[in-house]
Amino acid sequence: MHPQVIRDQPGELCPICGMDLVEMDQLGTSQPEHSHGVQIDTASQQRLGVRLATAEWQTLSQDIHAYGNVIADESQAFNLSSKLEGVIKKLHVTSVGQQVEEGQTIYEIYSPELLKTQFEYVALIKEKDRLLVPMNAEDAHTNPNYAMTESDMMEVKMNAKERNLYTEKFQYFDVGHLIEELNTSYRPREVVEVRAPQSGFVTKIEVREGSAVKPMDSLFSFTNLSRVWVDVPLFPDQLAWVKDGDKVTLKLPKSGTPEIKAHLQFITPMVDSATRTVQARLSVDNAKSQLLIGSFLDVIIHAKPHKALAVPRSAVMRTGKGDWVMLSGGEGHFTPVKVETGIETAESIEITAGLQAGDQVAVNGQFLLDAAASMSDAAQRMHDNHDAGKH
Repeated sequence: MHPQVIRDQPGELCPICGMDLVEMDQLGTSQPEHSHGVQIDTASQQRLGVRLATAEWQTLSQDIHAYGNVIADESQAFNLSSKLEGVIKKLHVTSVGQQVEEGQTIYEIYSPELLKTQFEYVALIKEKDRLLVPMNAEDAHTNPNYAMTESDMMEVKMNAKERNLYTEKFQYFDVGHLIEELNTSYRPREVVEVRAPQSGFVTKIEVREGSAVKPMDSLFSFTNLSRVWVDVPLFPDQLAWVKDGDKVTLKLPKSGTPEIKAHLQFITPMVDSATRTVQARLSVDNAKSQLLIGSFLDVIIHAKPHKALAVPRSAVMRTGKGDWVMLSGGEGHFTPVKVETGIETAESIEITAGLQAGDQVAVNGQFLLDAAASMSDAAQRMHDNHDAGKH
């Protein structure tokens, strides 16, 4: 009870409490920073409230609760540039945030180049009709000996090849709808509608009605919100639990919207210098547009179960020199042991180094035991110095 009381001869009583003095153990140097220990009898352990727990293998699992921020998926963003030289006659998209569907008219343009291309395509259609006139004649269907010459067949193939090239050009110009119209009307148009190649929300408009444009001029920027990113900031004590591919449940706060299930895509290898957090990210299907850019979500990360050697959290003493436990050596003897810790739950903490399965540690009263051991160690050094002075 009073480790500062030290006598040279065994069998003496403590002058403070009258208890029998016990022989001091000489500890090894496996823990150089805490090479001291203390021995406490059973009655004293009961008065100090010391309880023991065994280090054992456990399956640790935990749900990580966090929040997420909805942002646009950069891979779904696209720019619409001019493919033609001409003048914008009319805009059908006039405001940022406007929803545009694939195939919807975005603007109308007058382009001499496009007009010339239409005339050339119509000329090819008329040439095709001329080449196919013999095949459409009545005697061609009734005369079993009728056959096109090799020269005529070559011309038909060349015509079809050229028409395919013009079809690809119209599609590149985002005016593929002209093909069917020209095939039936044979009439080129001066002003042509340019349609959206894919769906998305308008994020930038860089052109106005009456603007003269040339190829490669940026006109509009879009982002497709059918899929969005959710960024989840994680704190250092959560990182040990979280791994790529973990299942995640997303909830819209104060909303009747059903929960969304997803998986973590990746965890960025950078720490935010302001918040000291690391961003985890997941991709979420947003086909119904229920997640708005900039909104916050409740996030539950279902960490995968982890098998670990663990002790109760209360057994670990956090100090400026590391984490320690009071290891029971039996018969009331306790020694401070430095340990390395891993993941934690509400009740348990993983021990990655310093203990073995079956070791017993104090789960309460260990600070009193450590203080007593420190006093005992100090007293032992004083005694050793005193003996050295005699010699």
